[in-house]
Amino acid sequence: MTQPTPSSLTPTALILRYGAFAVVATLANLGAQRLVLAGWTGAGALVLAIGVGTGVGLVVKYLLDKRWIFFDQSTGAATHTKKFGLYTLMGVVTTAIFWGAETGAWMIWQTDVAREIGAVLGLAVGYVVKYNLDKRFVFTPYSASP
Repeated sequence: MTQPTPSSLTPTALILRYGAFAVVATLANLGAQRLVLAGWTGAGALVLAIGVGTGVGLVVKYLLDKRWIFFDQSTGAATHTKKFGLYTLMGVVTTAIFWGAETGAWMIWQTDVAREIGAVLGLAVGYVVKYNLDKRFVFTPYSASP
């Protein structure tokens, strides 16, 4: 049996799968934020919540993308460290989009609903940009281990 590749997915299957994983990572992100905000309401709580949520969402999305979007079969700590580092680096710009949308919504409307809507919109735009960066720079055929 031939190993699947990103190009073996139909465009519809790719969009649905990537979208579902974005939803899972978004829910993990927002869930982590809610846990932080439920436990701490003091100064800096929002910043901490956004940071923790971003970290949780990043790890969840990396694991799903690696296996089910890019079909990356590479192994070894050095390879995973390099790929996760690149994956994270590609996420810096997209995280700025997400944080900007979430923080902007909070600053304008100052409600949790607005903050979460801003987060969802920022994440959606960020994920489209991130897929293209990851495809080009992180999960490339030449970077996979035999």
